Amino acid sequence: MFRVGVRGFATSARRVAQTAAQMEAPNQYGIGVSKAQGVVKGLTGAIGNTPLIRLNHISDATGCEVLGKAEFMNPGGSIKDRAALYVVKDAEESGLLKPGGTVVEGTAGNTGIGLAHVCRSKGYKLVIYMPNTQSQGKIDLLRLLGAEVYPVPAVAFDNPENYNHQAKRHAERLENAVWTNQFDNIANRKAHIETTGPEIWYQTKGKVDAFTCATGTAGTLAGVTRYLKTASDGRVKCFLADPPGSVLHSYISSGGNLIERSGSSITEGIGQGRITDNLKPDLELLDGSLHVSDERSIEMVYRCLDEEGLYLGASSCLNVAAAKEVAEKLGKGHTVVTVLCDGAYRYADRLFSKKWLTEKKLIGAIPKHLEKYIVLP
Repeated sequence: MFRVGVRGFATSARRVAQTAAQMEAPNQYGIGVSKAQGVVKGLTGAIGNTPLIRLNHISDATGCEVLGKAEFMNPGGSIKDRAALYVVKDAEESGLLKPGGTVVEGTAGNTGIGLAHVCRSKGYKLVIYMPNTQSQGKIDLLRLLGAEVYPVPAVAFDNPENYNHQAKRHAERLENAVWTNQFDNIANRKAHIETTGPEIWYQTKGKVDAFTCATGTAGTLAGVTRYLKTASDGRVKCFLADPPGSVLHSYISSGGNLIERSGSSITEGIGQGRITDNLKPDLELLDGSLHVSDERSIEMVYRCLDEEGLYLGASSCLNVAAAKEVAEKLGKGHTVVTVLCDGAYRYADRLFSKKWLTEKKLIGAIPKHLEKYIVLP
């Protein structure tokens, strides 16, 4: 009787295993990813390791593999989660930030949101200084995430009342506080040398031919460029993508002539009027730069939504437009990677508003067949 029971149990176990195997068969890739990921420890463990998405229509049109790193899938919704984690870790490891301390930063957007998530998960207070040109929605979100927010007049970086300098002075007035200084703190760049760059390299099995993205702090561009150039022994081509109002494209294309910043762009968090400490070590590694107009960026917002099903912000779509241009320059058969730094959720009230597009003189940049997505007044 006992032997029959054992045989019955073994047979049942085999059937269960076979049934489970049949269920799993269609999802072997997903199971492999799940095994590699395992269980992460807290929110910070979920930062990074984002998918690399083939942009099908653009890839087919160019004859290249044009791939976008899905950074909008980070817990805080953007690539800035990576830098936020690394600047806080750097402050901890250097002894500048102890339990119960305060992080202070000057930021106009996603870095603040990333820091808010990281600080909440680690038990730190967060103080944010930002230009008063930012939307009330962004201010409200930061406060909802527990940050103390100070909107201040938007002035140039060389003005002592610039929001970054005010953040630094605020941190100096507090005990157990650190100004994380995202623009010139090279822990930002380190985040992309140690995470984003290697992820791209191994996701493409080392077959990436080119990388391009825009830059604000330059952490992403510099860090990924440094890693890919090192891993490929210089083979991978790396290009800066620059919006209107930034001086970096003219600086690179002119061979080092830094002009005065003028103009502006609809894109947020990118474009720069100086060479940051994050960019300095890797500037000479760049193979060139591209200027991407607001018209091309906004058109790509609508194209990515319609053709790829991707709901992306203008900065992400500037990157996609740049990746398309790089692919066209390199010719068929190459693999070009960029970053999809965030989604359109925080910008929808403008990007899909007829009034806003008209005010910015961008309504004509939307192809007629895509005007159906202009759903807001």
